[in-house]
Formats: sequence, structure tokens, C-alpha cells
Amino acid sequence: MTAAEQGSGFDLDKLLAERGSERYDLHTRHLNHQLPRMLHTIGFDKVYERAEGAYFWDDEGQDYLDMLAGFGVMGLGRHHPVVRKALHDVLDAQLADLTRFDCQPLPGLLAEKLLGHAPHLDRVFFGNSGTEAVETALKFARYATGKPRVLFCTHAFHGLTTGSLSVNGEDSFRKGFAPLLPDTAIPLGDLAALERELGRGDVAGFVVEPIQGKGVHETPPGFLRAAQELLHKHKALLIADEVQTGLGRTGAFYAYEHESGVEPDLVCVAKALSGGYVPVGATLGKDWIFKRVYSSMDRVLVHSASFGANAQAMAAGLAVLAVMEDEKVVENARQTGDLLRTRLAALVDRYELLYEVRGRGLMIGIEFGKPTSLGLRSRWAMLQAARKGLFAQMVVVPLLQRHRILTQVSGDHLEVIKLIPPLIIGEREVDRFVEAFTAVMDDAHGGGGLMWDFGRTLVKQAMAHR
Repeated sequence: MTAAEQGSGFDLDKLLAERGSERYDLHTRHLNHQLPRMLHTIGFDKVYERAEGAYFWDDEGQDYLDMLAGFGVMGLGRHHPVVRKALHDVLDAQLADLTRFDCQPLPGLLAEKLLGHAPHLDRVFFGNSGTEAVETALKFARYATGKPRVLFCTHAFHGLTTGSLSVNGEDSFRKGFAPLLPDTAIPLGDLAALERELGRGDVAGFVVEPIQGKGVHETPPGFLRAAQELLHKHKALLIADEVQTGLGRTGAFYAYEHESGVEPDLVCVAKALSGGYVPVGATLGKDWIFKRVYSSMDRVLVHSASFGANAQAMAAGLAVLAVMEDEKVVENARQTGDLLRTRLAALVDRYELLYEVRGRGLMIGIEFGKPTSLGLRSRWAMLQAARKGLFAQMVVVPLLQRHRILTQVSGDHLEVIKLIPPLIIGEREVDRFVEAFTAVMDDAHGGGGLMWDFGRTLVKQAMAHR
């Protein structure tokens, strides 16, 4: 132990032991005060003590199945031993990190690995998050083409910083933050709208999620390839936002690979690349784009990030990619996702409140819809009149409270639950989720009980906030 370590009064274990029980009060006083309020309201105010793989445990020792993966961050689950060791190793190495005026090996090695999965691309910029990866793509597209406008899709989610918010297709996120950049939304899959906007001559690029996170809607077959042809015809760029869909989530390394002939000019990744430990984002692009942005030594720092390419993030990323290859994570996501989606889709004819199951790999949307029977239809109408999306929330809550499974509603005012579990789950987790979901749907179709009592509580709260 060094003299500095011996002389420090900081003891993390002691601090958590003494003040860990204050977690919700601390958030209420010093952070986003609406988060603990929301968690208390829906009964999500649990005290989680530890986590491993696809599970975490509360203060009573009960296990919870994670079907959320930290909004997709925990692609390998929590605390994967290979990633943990890589971080211990890089800290112990005491590298001369972030000098800003040298070239460390880890960023180049991670870029090489990422580009190996996208051989048509040549260079990488490392930032700190998904939204920063998108910001980088927007800047690079504008500078490389000399045009000001970027197109995006309605209901898209590309981030919440000002630039990425300008290509966010959800009005609830944009409201109150104008003026934003002069970008334009088109309907997902609408080639005519894309061509019409390109015809104005001022479009730098089109940013698109191959599968939208909000609602889990996939681009129509052939759309990305046709969009790419239109964009290149008008000297504009195709930007694939793979922040959530990338790194195996959909059963392919990058989701655009599901459509042959698609080679985006810029690709944004983040989330799972972190291993769940160190924030990281990456923007992959073609050589000519990077060379146009960094056109001279005078412009060497024209776009940079203070913590970009730090050693811890790079080590985590390299470890993640190694695990994905060694443990065949992409293949597992495809096979397990097919199993889960197939078993859930088989329930559509059984439950009138269940409208559709869709998605790819381990990115699955479960959509609910208007029932046909009179009794259920009246209850559905009650929820819809108060606020669209309440029924999906009614399903999420008992999944956690009764079955200890964490899920999420796939966006505001949507009757869709999105499943984005760790990519390492298998048949055991599929069985647990399907059994729990079936039990919740049985209860919902029973027409009474605690689930609909909770629904009436949600209705009262929704009406009170109008």
C-alpha cells in the first residue's frame, strides 16, 4: 500500500455501509427528484444489493431477472469476469493515459476490432456515449458534404443533447428546448418522402435506427438499401444509429447487416461496448469523411473529447469484443431471441389483449391492443381515456412485484413492452419470463383482481396530472 493510500480517509465500503440506506432520500434532495417519486408510485422502489450476469438481488436476498439490461448497456450481463479482469489489469498497468500528445495502443486496437466487423469503413472516433456518437456523425456529415440538414424518422430516438435532440422524432423530448437544428423528420420507410427532401439539395445525411427503440419497429425490407442509393445519388450520407441495435443485439453484429448490400457511411455504437462499466461511444466512418474533417494539422483537434479513448474504456471494449467472439454471443442472441419471440408470438391467439410480438434477436416488442369482449373492452377504454400506455404499465408492474422480472414500457403513450435483456440469457430465462408473462395475462383477462385495481390507481394519477 502506498503512502497516499495509507493516508487517505476514504473508505468506500464503510461509506456505503453507513449511508447506503439513504439512497432514495439522497436522490430526492440532490438529483432528479421525479425519479424516486415515480419509483415509489409504481412500486419499483427496491433496494438492490448486488448483481451478476442476467440477475440482481435485493436486500432480502431475492433474485430478479433483468430483461432491461440497463437500457441495453449490459449486453454481457453484469460484472462479466473477463471485463472485470481487463479493468483491473489496465488500472494496475498505470498507463500514461490521456496525455493528449501521444498515441496509446489500446484505441487503435479497439478501432481495428470494430472495423473488422464493418470492412467497408476505415476510421473510428471515440467519445463517451451514444448521444455523443450521434453528435459526431451529425458534425462529420455536415462538414464532409458542406450541407446543413440531416433527415431522421418520426418516433426515432438518437439522444438528448441538443444536436441529437434535433434528430429525435419524439415531441415529448423536444418540447421546450427550441430552437434546435434545422433537421426534418420523415415517416419510417417512406422512400418518397426521403426523395422529396433530398431533392431540395441541402441534405447532408439521413440518420436511422435499423430497428427503432421506441415501439421496436424495423425498417421495411429493402428500405435501407434503397435509401442508401437515393442518398448517394444526391451526394448525402447514410448514418446508421446502432447505439442500441449494434454489437449483437438483433442477432447480427450490426443490425443493418440483416439487409444485403447496405454499407452505411457512418455508424454509431455505444452502450454494450462499455461492458457495463466505463462510458464509451464510437463513430465509425469512411476514410474520405475523416480526412475531410481532419484536413490539416491545424484541424487536428477540431473534434475531440476530453475522456475519449481513455484506457479504461478501451480495455473494456476490447474485453467485450473478445467475450462476444469466444462465447458466441451474437449466435446466442439470435437463437435465444428466436425462441423467446416464437413462444411469445404463440400467445397472440390465446389473449385478446395481446396484439403483436415483433423484433429481431433479443430486441423484442410486445404490443397490446383493444380487446373484443365487452367486459375487457370497457376496462381498456377506461385506461385509454385517461392516458395511452397505462395497460402496458399494468403488465410491467406485476412482472416485477410478483415475478421479480424487470422490464420497461417502450416509450411514452405506447402500449408496448420492449425486451432487451443481456445477450447471454438462455432457455432458463426464456422459461421464467414466458411463465410469468402468461400468469400476468391470465390475470388481466380474468377481468378483476389486483391488476385492474392498480389500473384504476394509474387512471386516477393520470387524470390528476392533466
